[in-house]
Amino acid sequence: MILVFGGTTEGRKAVEALEEAGTPFFYSTRSGEQEVELVNGQRLTGGMAVPEMTAFCHSHGIRLLVDAAHPFATQLHRNLLMAAEQLHIPVIRYERIYPPRDDSIVWCEDYDDAISKLEGHGIHRLLALTGVNTLRALKGYWQKHECWWRILNRDASHETARKEGFPADRLVDYDETDTSTLMDRLHPQAILTKESGKSGGFEEKVLAAKAKGIKIFAVQRPAYPPLPHSTQLVRIEYVNGPHGLRRMVERLLPDFYPLHSGLTTGTCATAAAVAATTRLLSGEMPNEVPVLLPNGETITVGVIYGDGYAAVVKEAGDDPDVTDGLEIRASVEISDTFCIRGGEGVGVFTLPGFDFPPGEPAINKSPRQMIQDNLLPWGKQFQVTISVPQGAAIAQRTFNPRLGIEGGISIIGVSGIVKPFSEEAFISSIRKCMEVAKASGTGTVVINSGAKSERYVKARFPDLPRQAFVEYGNYIGETLKIAEELGFANVVLGMMLGKAVKLAAGHLDTHSRKSVMDKDFVSKLLAEAGCTTDIGDITLARELWGKIPAEKVRAFARVVIRHCAHHCSPLMRNGTLTIFLIDDEGNIYE
Repeated sequence: MILVFGGTTEGRKAVEALEEAGTPFFYSTRSGEQEVELVNGQRLTGGMAVPEMTAFCHSHGIRLLVDAAHPFATQLHRNLLMAAEQLHIPVIRYERIYPPRDDSIVWCEDYDDAISKLEGHGIHRLLALTGVNTLRALKGYWQKHECWWRILNRDASHETARKEGFPADRLVDYDETDTSTLMDRLHPQAILTKESGKSGGFEEKVLAAKAKGIKIFAVQRPAYPPLPHSTQLVRIEYVNGPHGLRRMVERLLPDFYPLHSGLTTGTCATAAAVAATTRLLSGEMPNEVPVLLPNGETITVGVIYGDGYAAVVKEAGDDPDVTDGLEIRASVEISDTFCIRGGEGVGVFTLPGFDFPPGEPAINKSPRQMIQDNLLPWGKQFQVTISVPQGAAIAQRTFNPRLGIEGGISIIGVSGIVKPFSEEAFISSIRKCMEVAKASGTGTVVINSGAKSERYVKARFPDLPRQAFVEYGNYIGETLKIAEELGFANVVLGMMLGKAVKLAAGHLDTHSRKSVMDKDFVSKLLAEAGCTTDIGDITLARELWGKIPAEKVRAFARVVIRHCAHHCSPLMRNGTLTIFLIDDEGNIYE
């Protein structure tokens, strides 16, 4: 069981990541004011001292603590780490993402230092963006100077300000106006803010003040861990995003997620490039390197080294990926311009419809950008060569030959992380196949559930290029939507009976986890076809072909197709949809 301390944007993101597991956990906030959607998580409210925390963890079998609390919640951090020390359990610190510190900002070590520096700079008219809970710490300043305090529009916040004696007419509700407009109205000499990271709006506040020539004072975030001995006595792992949190939970509590995530080939290539660059410029060969993902978070990836290259062994997690276990290599040289090349085992685009023209290596736009972004801090230009020694052989088991990608696998990935059995990833691959089909110049696309149905249908369209045949798996509805979006004039939908009876019942996703054969509905289809066949003993839809009298088969097929068309035609408003029903012998009914 996991206990998360949140109340922040990071806490909400932690909840979203943990909810994917479908496993119970606890989410604790000081107040119950944060809106967060919990299905498997249970909400706790109220502060916890160390004895309460340890007692709760003992009684509920807590094996992992996640500290997603505000960076300035120092007392909570201390309590949490002291409890973890007594319980001998690890802690994941979910950090915020912080921009580099700007030298034009006056940085303050704490609130006492802020008072000293504000007065030292002669600031007597201040807009404080540090929150209501800092009123007490800064009381020695605002009692002597003209100050405005922006606070959350909550009864509790206004009550805190009242108790501290802060003038009510100098309070500004957080949602009253944006920071820039507020500065125009109040004309402060300076703003005081906290180093609250991207999720705390720190950059927006700084940019607004800079645009108006207003001086900026910022209180540095406290060091983590706040207890110096914690790094020796408590295992602390740091993450700064949902992907990193999930991967760390998978490592520390392998049974929490039923299925484990993996890395895209793009992330593997990026990590290998980072490691190769580190080796080239510093001579160091770390076992793990940081990788900046497209969402802004950083994860660590294990790397290995060879003669002139660094590599990552592709891990697919529990996703059924043929690239699992492949070695993704990168070699790096200093160059006049930045370029990314494909080496052994990386495919080459031979058809239009991709991010890059024919002749370019099959390294998609997102991985290329990841590699460039991760090497940017070195301040040099590089030639990066990505290679996959077994890529050419493995590519024969992928969509690549059908897509016109020759000679190897593709380096792909949008998020950088592969979630097991990802519906999003499968639909994304369907879209790419449809885009390639469109780019081939065909006005007709033939969508099929798999290789068997495609083999039968291909004989009807001998003149179509192979890119015109696309597998939809189970996602009939999504594939038709893509076809409509891309403007195909003609769509042919080929299917076997098992998926057809589900589609006829209105299931546009025919996966077994979403729908099963409804025998009562199938009986109604048979009745519409004038067939009284008893189907009580069948378990698979294809058994119907042997049950229906030969003279009724065609009528039954027409009924099934008509019902399928009823659900599919609304998705194809600007094109023609033809539905083929295929039996086990390859006979096609339309």
